[in-house]
Amino acid sequence: MTAIRGAAAITGAASGIGRALAIELAERGCDLALADRDEAGLKSLAAEIGTQRKISVHRVDVGEPAEIAQFAREAIAAHPELNILVNNAGVALLGQFEEIDQAQMDWLFDINFWGVVHGTRAFLPHLKTRSEAHIVNLSSIFGIIAPPGQSAYAAAKFAVRGFSESVRHELAAAGSPVKLSVVHPGGVATSIARSSRTGVGVTDNARRAQMIDRFEAAAKTTPKDAALRIIRGIERNEPRILIGNDARFMDILQRFRPGTYWAPLQRRIEKMAKGK
Repeated sequence: MTAIRGAAAITGAASGIGRALAIELAERGCDLALADRDEAGLKSLAAEIGTQRKISVHRVDVGEPAEIAQFAREAIAAHPELNILVNNAGVALLGQFEEIDQAQMDWLFDINFWGVVHGTRAFLPHLKTRSEAHIVNLSSIFGIIAPPGQSAYAAAKFAVRGFSESVRHELAAAGSPVKLSVVHPGGVATSIARSSRTGVGVTDNARRAQMIDRFEAAAKTTPKDAALRIIRGIERNEPRILIGNDARFMDILQRFRPGTYWAPLQRRIEKMAKGK
């Protein structure tokens, strides 16, 4: 896809990267189907964009397959020219593996992984009818490295990466007009950490506060910059989109030390936390 046009469906559009993407895509001439659980946030975003573009808003919980299927039907009906899908919605869960229960892990997977799968499945038949189309699946730098305390999140984001790469290869082999990019953001200044859930076994509130503070201190990339990087990746049909110097550094580090990257990375993180 050499130029942004048509219409885009975006999940998790009410805040963060999703919101910034909606604004930037609208400025480039895209109509929008915006999905989120936060109806007030969607209405605020639509009002901010204004009447320059055709916008439909949809209350959707991507953890519910039926709601995703309904979103696809309504979005395509409202925007027959829809040719971009951004599976962006995601949640976070803090805690060691033994501190989170299975229900919490299932909750996160339903949103972060199955939401991507169901979104891709629901929109793909329509996207294949377009002359050019693009799917953007949000993984994470934690789909490349896996820190302690992120077993559920990293597992889901690694799964998004594997799913996306396999589907991309299938589409290419079939000569499909649909391209697919998987996105690996580093620290982006969104509310995902502060709004995260905590494992049922986590009783130390100070540890949660420390994890949030460390994330926010390291989150140097703005949502707008992340959105601009994703748009550039769509325009260039990039299969893999790394966002931020931190993501690029961690990607290189794990390539050189695929089984032992954590020790040097932890030392770097501790130095940053101390302001050194």
